[in-house]
Amino acid sequence: MAGARATMRDVAQLAGVSTKTVSNVVTGAAAVRPETRARVEAAMAELEFVPNLSARELRNGRTGVIGVALPDLGTAYSAELLHHLVEAAHARGFSVQIEETAADPARERELVSRAQARRVDGLILNPIRLEDTVVTRTEHLPPVVLIGEVEQHAVDSVLVDNRTAAAAITSHLIERGARRIAIIGGRDDGTGLSTATSRIRLAGAGDALLAAGMALDPALEIAPDAWTMGGAAAAVEHLIASGTEFDAIAAFTDSMAIGALSALQAHGIRVPDDVLVTGFDDVEPASFASPPLTTVGFDLAELSHAAVGLLTDRIEGPDGDPRSVTVPFRVVERASTTRA
Repeated sequence: MAGARATMRDVAQLAGVSTKTVSNVVTGAAAVRPETRARVEAAMAELEFVPNLSARELRNGRTGVIGVALPDLGTAYSAELLHHLVEAAHARGFSVQIEETAADPARERELVSRAQARRVDGLILNPIRLEDTVVTRTEHLPPVVLIGEVEQHAVDSVLVDNRTAAAAITSHLIERGARRIAIIGGRDDGTGLSTATSRIRLAGAGDALLAAGMALDPALEIAPDAWTMGGAAAAVEHLIASGTEFDAIAAFTDSMAIGALSALQAHGIRVPDDVLVTGFDDVEPASFASPPLTTVGFDLAELSHAAVGLLTDRIEGPDGDPRSVTVPFRVVERASTTRA
């Protein structure tokens, strides 16, 4: 259709359906039989039809955009999570605006301001501490869903039982003979500035040690300068240089576990023969590490669909008590903890 933009009427005529049916296919407002949907989609492709939803969005006061804020976009976990969040959002007709909050609560507040100004319809936030997040002030808060480890009851949330998961992976190490377990990412220095992830997973590790008649050794609670491969590698280098004995490492992310593997290898320390190593999150690089990494896994697609679903429901109906969805976890056993 050279020189003119195809309309819904053009698509309807080519597909042999009503314009209402075409609208239902485009917006998902009503169910359409699969064979009818196929004809409409084929007509849209032939005519190079591009839906213009702006008028509908203006009528209902929405933008068709949701905001997603994660602490660190540079990690494998964030990359995989964002992939699934974008897919889940697109399936429900939303585009996604992405922000990195780092340790700066002002960035989270800016996203909330955009939502309050109706530049986005709602937000999915992953704050690092309850003390910093804007959800502690719920008045005039736009539709929000929290993901991650911050525990609260003010807004909808999707989470993994991180304390129980950390206990499970630590118990896995104990069951395989570990008695001196270095916790990479653990340590609360008492200032209240540690992350929710660090606090909760450290508590879970402590639960497992206590159940086994053991105790957390402060000398084995390692806080890297950054929760990265490089930060963890440097922390393990320092641990080795200190002469502190350890026979296992439980890292609070897979990225840190991979950094630990690198430092151990550089010193000729064999995994799993000399030291057992575990991670957390089961991102793709974990299964390709050398050796492949035992870790805590959970379904990021399930988490993402739950978060977008809760947010969509809250956008459609803002009233009602906050809801929480817990995504199950599993211990994924690989060669980093399997001794011959």
